[in-house]
Amino acid sequence: MTDVIPDALKDERIKPVSPLRRALIRPELGGICGTILVFLLFAVVAGDSGMFAAEGVMNWTVVSAQFMVIAVGACLLMIAGEFDLSTGSMIGFSGVMIAILSVHIGVPLWLAIVMTFVFCILLGGVNGWLVIRTGLPSFIVTLAFLYILRGLTIWSSIYFTRQTIIGGVAEKAATDWLAPLFGGKILGGLFTWMGEMGWIATFTRGNRAGQPVIDGIPMLVVWAIVLVVFGHWLLTRTKFGNWIFAAGGDALAARYVGVPVNRVKILMFMFSAFCACVFATCQVMEFGSAAADRGLLKEFEAIICVVIGGALLTGGYGSVIGAALGAVIFGVVQQGLFFANAESSLFRVFLGVILLTAVIMNTYIRRIITGER
Repeated sequence: MTDVIPDALKDERIKPVSPLRRALIRPELGGICGTILVFLLFAVVAGDSGMFAAEGVMNWTVVSAQFMVIAVGACLLMIAGEFDLSTGSMIGFSGVMIAILSVHIGVPLWLAIVMTFVFCILLGGVNGWLVIRTGLPSFIVTLAFLYILRGLTIWSSIYFTRQTIIGGVAEKAATDWLAPLFGGKILGGLFTWMGEMGWIATFTRGNRAGQPVIDGIPMLVVWAIVLVVFGHWLLTRTKFGNWIFAAGGDALAARYVGVPVNRVKILMFMFSAFCACVFATCQVMEFGSAAADRGLLKEFEAIICVVIGGALLTGGYGSVIGAALGAVIFGVVQQGLFFANAESSLFRVFLGVILLTAVIMNTYIRRIITGER
């Protein structure tokens, strides 16, 4: 005779899950819904403004890519259970360091970029090491580094140049072999051909007559796509990705089963610093200069992207794809307000409202689906 196991004693892991419930507990749900709503909204209010023409699409794509680059690093770190509030300051510090090394000290630009990446990644490691060694919340440690790096950035810029904006990088980049990796464009021939075919608009006057309004895809967009693909693969297809979830979900239990929690957290701090450095380098190559005030508030914008994407502030749950969708929402809204001729300061209002809404909805849906109180 076969014993019947009461429902209360059945293992939760082998219970059948309906497709609807499986969809609702996906962390990307909020990002998907928000993206659809934002596109519908601006299709109505700014559909005839050129926002969805080729040039308009490229505008909000580049802005979205900016958010996306730093959101990937913030996402993996938050899933691992930590925060990095020094991201914005790291962006400003990285850019100024590249400019000072290359323009005022005379280091070749490619070497200045490599040195900056190495130093900033090591600083990220120091952030993680201090969090582990002291047991202090990462909020406190990285908040301290926010002020330390911003102060060093302003001081070094004034000390070497007597100003907070350092130019001259464009001239160095013109003959450098590594600069196009961060400031160049790809698929220029494809867009020229599309312009000749009449698929996208071309300039009608001046010395650029006949050339397409889009002459290629900026490397910032390429970096954003590469980082999102890498982050998603790392998180969902590797053992290290499982370690990231475990370190953020329950660090003590993870240690008991052999997960190197400390190493995982430190590496995620280093990766966050790497993403900030990518952002800064692309900015410096784009503008041909560095400014001490760049990156201001970017750490909070990155965190908001991640939260919109479904990550929990407590760690152990989230999605790189969701964070990328959060970045797309930001980019579309920021540029959509411009195309709709709305006041640009409303963007900050939007950030606050959508952050609060995302946190409430994520918490509410998670409690309903999981049965938590």
